[in-house]
Amino acid sequence: MAEQHFEILIRGGEVIDGSKRPRFKADVGIRAGQIAAIGDLQTASAERVINAAGKIVAPGFIDSHTHDDQALLLQPQMEFKVSQGVTAVVTGNCGISVAPLLPQSPMPAPLNLLSDAKTRFSTFREYLAALTAAPPAVNVIPMVGHTNLRVLAMSDLDRAASQDEIAHMQALLREALSAGAVGLSTGTYYPPAAAATTEEVSEVARPLAEFDALYVTHMRDEGAHCQQSIDETLQIGRGAQAAVVISHHKLAGQANWGNSAKTLPQIESAMQCQCVSLDCYPYHASSTMLHLQEERLPGKILIATSEPHPELQGKELGEIAREWGVSRAEASARLQPASAIYFSMDERDVQRILQFEPTMIGSDGIPSNERPHPRLWGTFPRVLGHYSRDVGLFPLETAVWKMTGLTAQVFGIERRGVLAEGNFADVTVFDPHTVRDTATFDDPMQAAAGIDCVIVNGALAYKAGTYLGTRTGAVLKRTAPAKKSPGVLV
Repeated sequence: MAEQHFEILIRGGEVIDGSKRPRFKADVGIRAGQIAAIGDLQTASAERVINAAGKIVAPGFIDSHTHDDQALLLQPQMEFKVSQGVTAVVTGNCGISVAPLLPQSPMPAPLNLLSDAKTRFSTFREYLAALTAAPPAVNVIPMVGHTNLRVLAMSDLDRAASQDEIAHMQALLREALSAGAVGLSTGTYYPPAAAATTEEVSEVARPLAEFDALYVTHMRDEGAHCQQSIDETLQIGRGAQAAVVISHHKLAGQANWGNSAKTLPQIESAMQCQCVSLDCYPYHASSTMLHLQEERLPGKILIATSEPHPELQGKELGEIAREWGVSRAEASARLQPASAIYFSMDERDVQRILQFEPTMIGSDGIPSNERPHPRLWGTFPRVLGHYSRDVGLFPLETAVWKMTGLTAQVFGIERRGVLAEGNFADVTVFDPHTVRDTATFDDPMQAAAGIDCVIVNGALAYKAGTYLGTRTGAVLKRTAPAKKSPGVLV
C-alpha cells in the first residue's frame, strides 16, 4: 500500500465530529480542500503536521446568526470570527441585509447598522458576486432581509404593503433566492417593518416554497407577547410552506423572566408537525439600535455607539439622562444615531434555552462599532468553556453539535458541519481544558483562549493566536432540504 500524503495532517487529537456521537482518537488528513482521511495515519506524510495531542478536533463552527454582511467586504480577515473557531457565518438576519439597496435608498434604523453608501448593491446577485470576487476568511450562508424589500418597494414604511408592493417584494425575493440566498429574514420588532401585518409577511414569503428556502425571524415581540409572536411565526411558516427559524430566542423584561418554561414546550410541540428551529446567544444582555420609545428603555443600558456623542460610549443611558436632566427617551433622541447594549434577560432563561436540545448557537454580534457586545468575539468559546465545561449544561459533544452539525442541517448546507471523509475541510482544533471567552463588556475586543488552530476549506487561517492572512471563504448555497423536525435528531 502506497504511503498516504496530505497537505495538512492533524495528529493525535480526539475527534468530536459534529454528529453528537462520542469523541474518538483519530488523525485527520486534509487534501485539496477536503477531509481525505480520518483514522490511524501514523505512517502518512504531510506538508504540514499539526500536533493535536490533548486537544479536540472539531468541525469549524457555523455562526447561525450574524450581522457580518458588510464586514465580510470591509473586514475580510474576519479575525473576530476565526479567532473563536468560526468558519462560516449566516448573514442577513433580523430583516436587514446589505442587499438589495439602491444608492438613493433610505437607511432607517436598524438598517443603518449594516450598510452605507460605499457598499450598496442594487441586486442580491451583485452582492454575492462581490463576495466571490474578493473572498473573506470565512464561508458565507446569505439571507435577504424583508426590511430591505420594504425600503425598495414602499414609499411609506408606516403602513401595511399594498398588493402591488407585495408583488414587487416577491419579485425582489425571487431574485435573491435565485442568486443564492438561503432564506428570507424578518424583523417586525423594528420600526421599518413593525407595520407589516401577518398577512403581508405571509404573502411576501410565498416564493420561499419554490426554492425550499427558510423563513427566519426576529419576532414581533420577545417580551410579554412572546408566545403570541411564536404563534404568528408558525402561521407564517405554514402559509409559506417554509421551514422556520426563531432568531435569538429570549424573554426580555423582568416581568417576563421565567417564561422560557412556557415558550420552549410551545416550540417543541410545534416541531412535531412543522419544521421549526431556533438559535440563541450565551449572554443575558442584547445589543441593537438605541430605541426611542420610553417603554423600550428600562433597566441598565450601555451606549455602544453615538454619532453625535462618541465620548459617551460605554456610559449608561440612565446616568446620561440624569446628567442632562431629561427623560431616557429624550436622552436617546439626542444620542441618535446610536446603538446600545440592553441588560434585559434572566440568566436562568438563557441557560434553559441554551440547554434545550435543538437550540443552535448564534452570536448576533454587530461588527460595526468600536465597543461591540462581547458576543462578537466570545460566543463560541463561552459555550464550550463556561456553559459546557464549567456550568455543565451539556456534554462537549452536544455543544459542538449545536454549533456545527445541527446548524448545517437546519440551513441545508451539505458536506459541512461534520468531520467525515469527503466533506469540506473546515476544522477547529481547541483545548477543552483552557478554551474560554476573554471578551468582556468593559473590554469586548479580545480573542478567545484555547483555540489552537482554524482551517477554512483546507487552508490554515488561524494558528496559536495569529491570523495567517488566508481568505478561502466561499458563498455556500442551500442544497439539502430541511428535515421535518431538525431539532429532534438522535
